[in-house]
Amino acid sequence: MSSARRSDVSRRWPKRRLLCSALALTSIGALALLAQGCASDQQKINAIHAVNQGFRIEYEQILGEVGKRRVGLSQREALVALRVTLSGLGLHTEAQDPDLGLLACAGPAPRPLTDAEWKQASEQDTPLLRTLIEPHVGFVSRFVQFEPQGLDVVISGTVIAQGNSSEVSLTVRLREISPPRSGWPRREYVAPHLLRAGLDKIWAAFDQEVRATLTRP
Repeated sequence: MSSARRSDVSRRWPKRRLLCSALALTSIGALALLAQGCASDQQKINAIHAVNQGFRIEYEQILGEVGKRRVGLSQREALVALRVTLSGLGLHTEAQDPDLGLLACAGPAPRPLTDAEWKQASEQDTPLLRTLIEPHVGFVSRFVQFEPQGLDVVISGTVIAQGNSSEVSLTVRLREISPPRSGWPRREYVAPHLLRAGLDKIWAAFDQEVRATLTRP
C-alpha cells in the first residue's frame, strides 16, 4: 500500500470508530425502548407487585434496625429538633401536632439524598430490583432502572415521651406527583439501600441537632 493510501485510511479510521460508537449507542437505546414495549401492562403490574412484596420485607427489617432513636429531650424539644433536621435536608413540613408528637415532611426525590448519593445507593439496589421482576417480564428486566423523577419522598416522624427522654421513630414512603417517563407503574416502598442511606443521613444530622439543643442555655 502506498504511503498516500495509508495516510488516507488513517484519517478515515477515527471517523469510522466514532460512527460505529454512535450506531452502537443508538442500537442500545432502541433496544431498551423496544424491550419496554415488549411487556404488557398486566406483566408490569405483576412485576411491580413482586417488587413491593420484596422491598416491604427489607423495609420492615431496616426500620426495625435503624428506624428509631432515643434522645434526652422532651417530646416538644425532640419534635422541634426533628423538624429542623428535615428542613435542613430539603424537606418542608406538611403537617405537625406538637401535642401528639407527630410530624410529616416531604420533598422531591431523591431528597434527603443528593443526586450522587442516590445514584450510588440505587446502583446497589438495581440487581435486587431486576431479580424480583425478571420472572414476570423476562429479559425486559435488564433495562429497568429506578426513576426518582416525579416522586416526592414523605418522611413521617413520631415522638413519644418516655420520662425525661423521648423515642423518635421514622417511616418513609413515596408519593407520585407525575407519571413515570418509562410507563412502568410506581412502586410503594423505598429500595433497601436507598432507605438505609436516607435514614443514616437523617439520623446523623438529627444527632447533631440534639447535641446543639442540649448545649443551648
